[in-house]
Amino acid sequence: MAVPKRKTSRSNTRSRRANWKAPVVTVTECPQCHAPMRPHTACPSCGMYQGRHYAEAERTEHQG
Repeated sequence: MAVPKRKTSRSNTRSRRANWKAPVVTVTECPQCHAPMRPHTACPSCGMYQGRHYAEAERTEHQG
């Protein structure tokens, strides 16, 4: 079994881990209400997807 001859330095370890980034979330604009939304999902504001109503819109007004 292969065993490293020398200890991996702190700078090499940290440079390797510098690429462990979370991907940037893609956001598009809803064609009906122009609210930001994830692509290929129903709009959280109006509930539309590809011109059809699929989901109930979130309630934004306070019911108290």
